[in-house]
Amino acid sequence: MYIQRIKELREDKDLKQINIANMLQMKQPQYARYESGRREFPIDCIIKLANFYNTSTDYLLGITNEKKPYPRIK
Repeated sequence: MYIQRIKELREDKDLKQINIANMLQMKQPQYARYESGRREFPIDCIIKLANFYNTSTDYLLGITNEKKPYPRIK
């Protein structure tokens, strides 16, 4: 499930939920509901997380195992 990938990326960077919640401009309990799977991540949060972790939304969503982000459109 994609929630596990998002949690693993956060933990790999030794970040707490509050750090990511602040970056996404939300409160930690709200972020915890997303990360636990009780709520679905909004698409804008998925995009912000992909940019933050320098990966693709497809990787976050479990569509690909390739962590490297796609080239940006100029």
